[in-house]
Amino acid sequence: MKKHTYLLFLLFSFTSLFSQTTLTAKVVGIKDGDTVVVLDSLNNQTTLRLAEVDCPEKNQPFGTKAKQFTSDQIYLKTIKYVVTDTDRYGRSIAMIYYDTDNKYLSAEIIKAGMGWHYKRYSKSKELAIYEDSARKNKIGLWVDTNPINPSDWRKQ
Repeated sequence: MKKHTYLLFLLFSFTSLFSQTTLTAKVVGIKDGDTVVVLDSLNNQTTLRLAEVDCPEKNQPFGTKAKQFTSDQIYLKTIKYVVTDTDRYGRSIAMIYYDTDNKYLSAEIIKAGMGWHYKRYSKSKELAIYEDSARKNKIGLWVDTNPINPSDWRKQ
């Protein structure tokens, strides 16, 4: 019994370790503000949905600007990312880091007022503070008198 428990512990430890592996890829496509396509060293394309942020939809106010912001930050750059989950569409949900100072893309989007902190899936106090600051300072989409959360927009 101890042997089986030990083996299960090792299996769980390795699974946890590999699920938090930092990967590297080149960004070859920007689908919208919070979804990108990357190409790895084996020429495999993967669609990544950004973790902890929800950007306006393409046909929603600021949707095009959010997409452009993401493109300006990472298009054709080599990025590092950590897959945190898979969404209902089979896309990898990932935390993306870029540039030599390892900027966290979701945080940069929220700071710039190009997306909402996705509180349904993130408890980050730091990201909540960034959103509050962008709202108070009317940065990006927060200049709108009544911005509609993308999850509400999708229900319309």
